[in-house]
Amino acid sequence: MAGILRGDIIWANLNPARGHEQAGKRPVLILSHAVFNERSGTVIAMPLTSKPQKAGFPLTFKLMQKIAKKTTWVKISQVRVLSSARLGKKMMRLDAESIDQVILGLNEIVA
Repeated sequence: MAGILRGDIIWANLNPARGHEQAGKRPVLILSHAVFNERSGTVIAMPLTSKPQKAGFPLTFKLMQKIAKKTTWVKISQVRVLSSARLGKKMMRLDAESIDQVILGLNEIVA
């Protein structure tokens, strides 16, 4: 898990999925800090989607940065713990302001 940092966007295999969970191979935003990632062999992540979302903030957050040249939303309501075995190639790193907004949205849902 070394080298996986909060704010990284990484390809992940989310199968198998159940119900309304995001499925398939897709990018995820890493929320957990490097020390957690390294010691646990897991990451805390949220899936990304390029499909326009009906639900707004705090359930989803539209990124200002395009991911793979597409407008992208973070599915804040679908936070997951993933084994490092599900992770693939790192795509990019999200800017600090967007990470803060995603965390704010998560806090609104769970606090």
